[in-house]
Amino acid sequence: MGINFDTALGKSPQLLALREKRSEVLAANLANADTPNFKARDLDFSRVLQKTMPEPVMFAHTHAAHFSVEQPFLGAQLKYRIPNQVSLDGNTVEEHIEQAKYAENATQYQATLQFLSGSFNDLRSAFSGQA
Repeated sequence: MGINFDTALGKSPQLLALREKRSEVLAANLANADTPNFKARDLDFSRVLQKTMPEPVMFAHTHAAHFSVEQPFLGAQLKYRIPNQVSLDGNTVEEHIEQAKYAENATQYQATLQFLSGSFNDLRSAFSGQA
């Protein structure tokens, strides 16, 4: 009887990749807090969690050095955040919200890492015959 890693690890590897990508998006929002007309974005996790996650999607290139931000990443769409109040220069980044979302995502990333670590420990125990 073989071990199926997809079954053993569940969706944790995909969730970890999504959380990593979301960290990049939220960090970009914070980095552009003072950029005129910058629009804050975030990944739409609800869509991903409502259905089974597909295999990773290859990004379409608009330029040799660029990725298309409109392509889904593991089924999550990159969407604009609706601000409570737009600044006078058209920027929609609200730093306190972005910082809170970043901290929340970091906590969820850490929890996913711990869950994945536990899954690897279970596999290690199964391989060594210790239960």
